[in-house]
Formats: sequence, structure tokens, C-alpha cells
Amino acid sequence: MTHADHTRILIREITQCRLCEPGLPLGANPVVRGTSSARLLIIGQAPGTRVHKTSTPWNDPSGDRLRDWLGLSRERFYDEQQIAIMPMGFCYPGRGKSGDLPPRKECAPIWHQRFIQTLPNLQLTLLIGQYSQAYYLGDKRSLTERVRHFRDYLPAYFALPHPSPRNNLWLRRHPWFETEVLPELKQRSLQALNRKN
Repeated sequence: MTHADHTRILIREITQCRLCEPGLPLGANPVVRGTSSARLLIIGQAPGTRVHKTSTPWNDPSGDRLRDWLGLSRERFYDEQQIAIMPMGFCYPGRGKSGDLPPRKECAPIWHQRFIQTLPNLQLTLLIGQYSQAYYLGDKRSLTERVRHFRDYLPAYFALPHPSPRNNLWLRRHPWFETEVLPELKQRSLQALNRKN
């Protein structure tokens, strides 16, 4: 069985998962995509309501900003041959007092490593937001410190804040993100996508 077969089978298995369904306000609808040829992996938090309804990851204003950060068209961003997308929690977790609830904790230990193992051509993983960074980087730094010192995690990982409009204040308070981090993000992402395996 090829890597491509493994990826296809695993994605089918993930999308049929109903482990957390009793605790999900809108029911289960795991959102994940990619193929074994993907060279860039994006790990975010969890789907919002719009993504839950459309089953398309980053199909919202956060996704528009992320594509702008990367310098990618929608067409290339959603090209599964190049880019795989996997959240920390695969389903919409519900709403809390100050926005969506954190991603469910069951998903990553069950699915993440299995999915990554089907991506042999992976060159770079974008860790978006505090939950993916805490899980994969395992250090005690704040999100701001991780993003400021993003080079410490290269070449495997690139730490980013969440592109949500809720983070506009963070972006205004940290102008170095736009001048220092975004140019490197675009360069590193394009290098990963254009690399011949």
C-alpha cells in the first residue's frame, strides 16, 4: 500500500470519527485535508461555525488573513497535493465567554502522529496559535515569545499567532511581526512548496 493510499484511508477514518460527538454542540464534522505529496502542513486550533458548515478549513476571515500572510491564492492554498491542513481539534468545540472554546484534547493524541506519518514529503509545519505550539514545541514561552523567536524552531516548525480578527490588537502592539516575521514566513513557505522531492 502506498503513502497516498494510507493518507486517503486515514482521512476517511478521521472524518468518520464520532468519539466526542456527545459533547459537541453542532455534532461531529471532522475537518482535515491533504495528500501524501503535501510539502506544507498547517496546524491550527479547531473549526469555527463557518468551517463546520462548509467542511472547508480556513474558509473564513481568519483564512483570508492567513492566505495574505503566506502570499497564496485560494487555489494554491487549497491544493491538497501541496498543502495539508489539520487542526488540533477536528470539530467545532462550541462557544465560550470570550469566543470559541479550546480545541478538544482527544483528537491530537489519537490522530496527529498517524496523519503526519502519511506525509513523507513534508518540509515545513506552521503552528498557528497557542494550542498547537504548546503541543508540538513543549516549551514554557508565551505565544509572543515563540513568534518573536520563530527561528529557534526552524527548519521543522514555524510559530505564528492566530490570524483571527480577534487578534488585531496583538498585531497592532507587535509591529515587528509584519516587518520581520511575515517576509520570512512567505519565503520559507514558498521554498517548502517549490522544493522538488
